Amino acid sequence: MIGFKDLEQKLKDNGYKTTKQRRAILQVLYENVQRFISAEDIYNKTKEKFNTTNFSTVYRNLEILERLGIIHKTNIEDGISVYELICHREHHHHIICKKCGKTEIIDFCPFENIEHILDDKGFEATEHKFEVYGYCSKCKSDV
Repeated sequence: MIGFKDLEQKLKDNGYKTTKQRRAILQVLYENVQRFISAEDIYNKTKEKFNTTNFSTVYRNLEILERLGIIHKTNIEDGISVYELICHREHHHHIICKKCGKTEIIDFCPFENIEHILDDKGFEATEHKFEVYGYCSKCKSDV
């Protein structure tokens, strides 16, 4: 698993300073490892740590962190963008609880099973996403 200092170093290596606000955003993401979190939730939790933070600063930093490969952005079924800190170096996918937001890694890639179909059609995939939504063992009894 990637440590917090590694995340700060990646920012520095790419010419970004570790400002107090950026550090607070990273701390919020780090505290929510293995969980997708919305920009609004990141903003609210960051504001608790550094009260002069505004939403545009959070959003701008999320774009930087995504571009650097520090976070992963995905759209959940409601069309809301959520973010996850990338603490694993290998390619992976997720199962996501629709109630509590708990996220677990699927440590294999289902895409590998259809690559040959795309090859047969002359299609070259450049990226893909695979998330499975449902209810974790704790939440499914409440549904």
